Amino acid sequence: MKERKIPMRRCIGCMQSREKQFLIRIAGYEGQLTLDPAGRAKGRGVYLCKDSRDCWQKADKRKAIERNFDMPVSAEMKAEIFRQLEELTDGE
Repeated sequence: MKERKIPMRRCIGCMQSREKQFLIRIAGYEGQLTLDPAGRAKGRGVYLCKDSRDCWQKADKRKAIERNFDMPVSAEMKAEIFRQLEELTDGE
């Protein structure tokens, strides 16, 4: 039986490749950013470690979200994404 390939993605905070299940996707589509827990939303996606607020802070400090989506991201939009991340990870 053939072994199934495990999808790997890179966190934009710590820049480490990890299994997709340990990361959370942020999708950017038509100028809007949304948290994408299912990993299936339309648009370009970037990943952050689910369990590491340190990675979120690094990504914010290095402006990795803006750079990866090649668009300006307001402080309010980032705050909303990070608030949703908090809620999602507190529930796990």
